[in-house]
Amino acid sequence: MRDGDPIDTRLGARLAELRAQRGWSLGELAERSGVSRSTLSRAERAETSATAALLNRLCHVFGRTMSQLLSEVEAEPAPLVRAEEQQVWEDSASGFARRSVSPPHTGLRGELVEGRLTPGADIAYDRPSVPGLEQHLWVLDGTLEVTVGDTGHVLDAGDCLRMRVFGPTRFRCTGPGEARYVLAVVRP
Repeated sequence: MRDGDPIDTRLGARLAELRAQRGWSLGELAERSGVSRSTLSRAERAETSATAALLNRLCHVFGRTMSQLLSEVEAEPAPLVRAEEQQVWEDSASGFARRSVSPPHTGLRGELVEGRLTPGADIAYDRPSVPGLEQHLWVLDGTLEVTVGDTGHVLDAGDCLRMRVFGPTRFRCTGPGEARYVLAVVRP
């Protein structure tokens, strides 16, 4: 196991637990998710940090939002989470940082997430983590290109896009500065 972020270790253990609860082998999970057995194994053992795309595929298979999965590996839920205590997860390879703004609680349907994409960042999800997921994306800074299914949108600071996600989505920051946004997520 690598010496890394403790959240990666807890996340890997939770992914292994979710797989075991369903009685699936790594091969079965690989078939269901489209992720290789070796990548799944390394993620479960926290030998590598999971990417946003990998977590999205696994969340889809396990029927969870990314925030819900990440909240399951956080400490005891609290009604208030101070800014300095909010969990930040980074996919440095893709230029994506995600802050869980809402106090984590698995029993709630809504949550707030702050996203940051560096110039040139391009994240594509082949499916939502939970089909029918409602999202409200409010751009705070920069410009963000969002594609929902076959429909593209260019959002500038202050713009808000409401979407119900059933298929692929793509988030691109064309620059010149980073794009910072708030995403309100509501599970169906």
